[in-house]
Amino acid sequence: MRIDRITLRQIRMPLVHFFETSFGRTTQRDMVLVEVQGEGMSGWGEVTAGERPFYNEEWTESAWLILRDFAAPRVLGRDLASAEDVAPLTAHIRGHQMARGGLEAAIWDLQARLHGNPLWKEIGGGARREIPCGVSIGIQNSVEQLLDKIQTELDAGYQRIKMKIKPGWDVDVVRRVRERFPRIRLMADANSAYTLADSDRLKALDEFYLMMIEQPLAHDEIVDHAALQAKLDTPICLDECIRSAHHAEQAIRMGACRIINIKLGRVGGFSEARKVHDAAQAAGIPVWCGGMLEAGIGRAHNIALSTLPNFVLPGDVSASRRYWARDVICPPVEVTPQGAIQIRDQAGFGYELDREFLQQVTVREETLGPRPA
Repeated sequence: MRIDRITLRQIRMPLVHFFETSFGRTTQRDMVLVEVQGEGMSGWGEVTAGERPFYNEEWTESAWLILRDFAAPRVLGRDLASAEDVAPLTAHIRGHQMARGGLEAAIWDLQARLHGNPLWKEIGGGARREIPCGVSIGIQNSVEQLLDKIQTELDAGYQRIKMKIKPGWDVDVVRRVRERFPRIRLMADANSAYTLADSDRLKALDEFYLMMIEQPLAHDEIVDHAALQAKLDTPICLDECIRSAHHAEQAIRMGACRIINIKLGRVGGFSEARKVHDAAQAAGIPVWCGGMLEAGIGRAHNIALSTLPNFVLPGDVSASRRYWARDVICPPVEVTPQGAIQIRDQAGFGYELDREFLQQVTVREETLGPRPA
């Protein structure tokens, strides 16, 4: 397939409820969408970077510049044998996996549409017809507000609750949650808010029989996570540390984690995500799909990814309405009363674009073509 044009769109959408982590509070999202055109069709990807470089080094503006000036020129006008070709073409761009991954995801979507396949089939998924869903609940204004939100999500059928923690919002808050909900599947996500000096405090969470503690230490610290995991009964799940299959193999070999969260953008797209999945599966390490407050396109890509066989734990892929009053796809992503998302068989990522609304929320747009020889 030949990539003739690439259109970048920045969209701005308010969240229905603020989302707070140890990094800060988010009330609206600015996201970059990537549309690739070739062979008379379009494929779509979403860059999952945040508005500020706090989760990793990327943010909305950096993603736009990397795509426009470095990643897109590597694929424009080229005849690609497969979407697998994209990662090697952009690999010499150091870091910026989310920008590169948004482009690669769009080309996978285009390839699936050209072949008449659903995206999940194109990437080699299809191990399940339903995706088990959990939710991620940010730090709230009060413990009572947190308990109410958890009850709301349980009433909606979600199979697992993830609560954000940070120093000062951890042991006592988790205790209150466990007292109210003694039998739910519960995990805590620290987003790198602690250091190895906090080992005793993190050890205190063992009494609450959590499914896992996600990324308690620094985003690039595999060694200290290994030391911490040796002290804890609770499994550590690595998120920010794992940017490649090589990182996953290192972490597993060192005993730094017992679970891995795979985020499509964080590892640079489907090609690397599958390699991380395969490395974890070979080692008997379960994986699940994390979320980055995606709009519908990124959410649909996460659904496809979650059909690979080792995604055996409920991920953060939840209903559109948890985040958006109106999504950019139709129908919006919906969750069954049993807390699952049913897989769609339409070609590509499986949903239609709400083009009228997409135009309303677009704040910047630029179309790129091949550069003259």
